[in-house]
Amino acid sequence: MPSTEPTDQRKTRGWRFWMAILSLNLIGFVATLEGTVLGTALPRITQEIRTSGSMDYVWMADTFALAQTVVQPPLSQICNIFGRRTPMMASVALFALGSGIAGGANNSTMFIAGRTIQGIGSGGILLMVELIVCDLVPLRERGKYLGIVLSSSAVGAVVGPVIAGALVEADWRWIFYLNLPICALVILMMRFSVRLRHQNNATWKASLARVDWIGSSLFIASLCSLLVGLIFGGSDEKFAWSSWRVILPIVLGIVGWIAFHIYEVSGSCKEPSVPSILFSNRTSIVGFFLVFDASILMQWVAFFLPIYFQGVRKVSPLKSGINFLPFQVFLIPAASITGAILSKTGKYKPLHLTGFILCTLGLGLLTLLNDDTPTVQWVVFEAIEAMGQALLIPTILPAIQASLSESEVASSVGLYSFLRSFGWFWGITIPSIIFNNRWGQLEGRISNLDVRASLSGGQAYHSTGTHPSWSSTTLAEVVSVYTDTLRTLWYAAIAIAGIGFLAVFCEKSLALRETLETEYGLEQEKQVNTEEHGVNVKN
Repeated sequence: MPSTEPTDQRKTRGWRFWMAILSLNLIGFVATLEGTVLGTALPRITQEIRTSGSMDYVWMADTFALAQTVVQPPLSQICNIFGRRTPMMASVALFALGSGIAGGANNSTMFIAGRTIQGIGSGGILLMVELIVCDLVPLRERGKYLGIVLSSSAVGAVVGPVIAGALVEADWRWIFYLNLPICALVILMMRFSVRLRHQNNATWKASLARVDWIGSSLFIASLCSLLVGLIFGGSDEKFAWSSWRVILPIVLGIVGWIAFHIYEVSGSCKEPSVPSILFSNRTSIVGFFLVFDASILMQWVAFFLPIYFQGVRKVSPLKSGINFLPFQVFLIPAASITGAILSKTGKYKPLHLTGFILCTLGLGLLTLLNDDTPTVQWVVFEAIEAMGQALLIPTILPAIQASLSESEVASSVGLYSFLRSFGWFWGITIPSIIFNNRWGQLEGRISNLDVRASLSGGQAYHSTGTHPSWSSTTLAEVVSVYTDTLRTLWYAAIAIAGIGFLAVFCEKSLALRETLETEYGLEQEKQVNTEEHGVNVKN
């Protein structure tokens, strides 16, 4: 029987609760940090280990994100069957194992294997960080605590490239080895302090019989195919978007994804990993779209604003990272404050509307950027965009869950987490296509044919540094093309933000539940309940 946490118990939460929050902050920080370090470190890594082909660089860069994305909905069902703590510790252990393999790699195959295992662990971690928060506090308070733990993850994203830059000068392997003691500490905290409970099945056979093996296999295979197509198409290697090597996996992935959803609603699937009830009302449907839309915008800005600093302002990659810090500095505290506001008011729709208004305004202001924009202006532009995102990050998941029962917490978090990661892929793919097409239209402005050739074919957002042999005329021409190409990107992003704004009007303003009814949670919070009702629960 689910346990219920009355409102007055919020003031008496014990050390186990805060130990759980601390462990979630710590592992969320590490998992997110690991997703951002490789861009800085990969050039050095490829110089020091053996590679077997031209596509190795692509797989070394992208296999982590691919593995992280595809495992999340299937893992959410595993959490319903086996509880939260064991899958969480298994995910942390996989993350540590992958870190050790990648850190000790002496060839690209071993490194890719390590990063894949790491990605699977990271996908489970990012899913369960939010899921455990949902198990610990009532829906009304989730925004506040989600703001706290997701802010820690954002810190990891900020400092990841900086840490990687420092460690790569000494020994890049420590980028991965440093995860091992942190993972060990988190596992110890989860094992001995964070006593999460669940109703246990009678036998392992009964537990395994509940797993949606066919559906999960279809989902993982189809999404892998789709994402491989996106990776190939966006790799700037030998595969154009019109190549069958790009089109075929994308088509197979879409067909497989459709087949997955058909199977999930069929009578053959007894316990779906993505149940159709998640799409049974317009508020949850809109919420899932909003997290996808917001994730596209987040990655869009995070990937291409540094290109503005390098391509237009002609600063170093390190300086461009520093120039992007205002975005993160405003994002992190604003997300925490937003979560607290949601918990206080219980109103998410005004926050969503304001968030997309600020995102749209921020993107509109980015169209004004050029090579002599004053520092104070681009800092303010970043701040506005960051605050728009901060109003969305901790508030979309509670809105989704307001329209669903507590029994769908795991499946809703799994789909939410997947769509967020899936949006990150599109947040690079869509603007990359726009950037390359617009660059191709404008590159005729560059009179130096050698420079034009060196920046064509998708190389413009990899070769943003100033070459010493360029004349002042050539430099001005290149900066002009960068400025106008990026301006087109921001216009396209405004359209995507505007779609999100309009979608918010389809949400219903639902009350956020103020009591916690769950079969999961901390042992001390369930002890009285289980003794009174004789529920057979197991850690």
